[in-house]
Amino acid sequence: MECNVGTVDRTVRIVVGLVLISLVFWGPQTNWGWIGLVPLVTGIVGWCPAYRLMDLDTCRREAG
Repeated sequence: MECNVGTVDRTVRIVVGLVLISLVFWGPQTNWGWIGLVPLVTGIVGWCPAYRLMDLDTCRREAG
């Protein structure tokens, strides 16, 4: 599987995912916070299926 999520994008996704998941336990304590699993997993894995569908890529590649 190729990388299509860059370093900054991955960091933002992980932070946003963790913040959303924290809403399940703190704050409004709503189950909608579990939607944070999507950005968290795509940030950890480094690949986003939505980016693939839209032909987007934020991952730097070395010239080879």
